[in-house]
Amino acid sequence: MELKRDVFGNARRGEKVFLFTLRNDHGITIKITNYGGIVTSIETPDKGGKKANIALGFKSLEDYLTDAYIENGPYFGCIAGRYANRIAKGRFSIDGKEYILPVNNGENCLHGGITGFDKVIWVPNLIEKPDLVGVELKYRSVHMEEGFPGNLDLTVTYTLNHKNEFHIDYKATTDRETVINLTNHTYFNLTGNSEKTILEHTLQINAKTKTLNDEGLIPTGEIVDVAGTPFDFMAPVSVGSRIGSLSDGYDCNFILNNPNGKLVKAGILSEETSGRTVEVSTTEPGIQLYTGYYIPEMTGKNGEKLGRFAGLALETQHFPDSPNHPEFPSTSLKPGEVFKSKTIYKFGVR
Repeated sequence: MELKRDVFGNARRGEKVFLFTLRNDHGITIKITNYGGIVTSIETPDKGGKKANIALGFKSLEDYLTDAYIENGPYFGCIAGRYANRIAKGRFSIDGKEYILPVNNGENCLHGGITGFDKVIWVPNLIEKPDLVGVELKYRSVHMEEGFPGNLDLTVTYTLNHKNEFHIDYKATTDRETVINLTNHTYFNLTGNSEKTILEHTLQINAKTKTLNDEGLIPTGEIVDVAGTPFDFMAPVSVGSRIGSLSDGYDCNFILNNPNGKLVKAGILSEETSGRTVEVSTTEPGIQLYTGYYIPEMTGKNGEKLGRFAGLALETQHFPDSPNHPEFPSTSLKPGEVFKSKTIYKFGVR
C-alpha cells in the first residue's frame, strides 16, 4: 500500500490545495484533491494488465477553476452537497419555515447551489493502515450557507484496500434541523480512453422501480416500474441499446430495495474490450444514473477529448427533491442525530 501527498496548486483565494495518491499492490491508483473532494483519476488494469485512467478529470487544479468548467458544471469526481441532485424551485420548508436556495439548473437548485461542496476547500488528514490507505476530509458548512439552515459538520473518508475496494464514508452532524444528501460524482469510462463513449458499456442496476420525473427532472411523486421500458437494467444490457428513445440520455433516480439502510449491491458496470468492471454497493436508497449528455467539449487528464457520453456517473444518494416529498425516504437531519452513509466501488476484470 502507498499513500502520497503533493501540492496540487492554489485555489482562487490563494489557499494551498493538495493532491493525494492512494495505491494498492494490485495496480489500483486513485488520486483525490481536497478541493471539492474531487477524485481526479482512478487507474486500474485491464484484462491484459495494462493500466489506464477510467475516471473523467484533469491533471491540474487550474482546469477545475476555469470559468468554462464552472459555468458548464459537469461536477467531475466531486463531493456533491449540501443537497446532491435537485430541489424544485430552490425551495423547501422545515416546521413551516421556508428556505430559499440559489437556482442554478433552470428554475431548480442543483448539487447544493452556486458554491456547493464541490467548490470548497476540505481539511485533509492522512490514513495509513496495514490493509488500507486513504484520506479523511472535513468541512463545516455554516448556517445559511447557500440558504441551508444549521451549522453542518462533515467528514468524508476515502479509503482504498487490498480487495480493490474504494470506500466512501460520509458522516455529518448539525446544530439545528436541516436537510442533507451527499454523493460522489465520478464519471466512469472503463475503456481507459474517453474518446470512446460509454454507449457500448454494459450496465446492470438492481432496481425494479424509479421515480417519475417532470420535464425539469423533478420527481412528480409517482413511483413507476421499469420492466419493459428503456430504464430496465435488471438484467445486464448495453447502455446505448435503448438510449435513442431518450432525448437527453439517462438522468434518473433508480430505487434500490434497501428500506433499512443496509449495505446492498446496487449494480455493476462493465466493458467488454478492456474486461474492466466496477461493482457498486451502498447504504443509500437510490442511485442516479447519468450518462453525460451535457458534458462539455473539453480536454481531459491525458489529452483525450471529452464531450457527450464521454463518461457515466452512478451517484448513490437519496431521491431528488425529497424535502418536498414527505412520502420519500427522509433527508432530514436534526441536532443529536448523526448522518452516516457508505458507498463502495469495487474494481475488477473479466
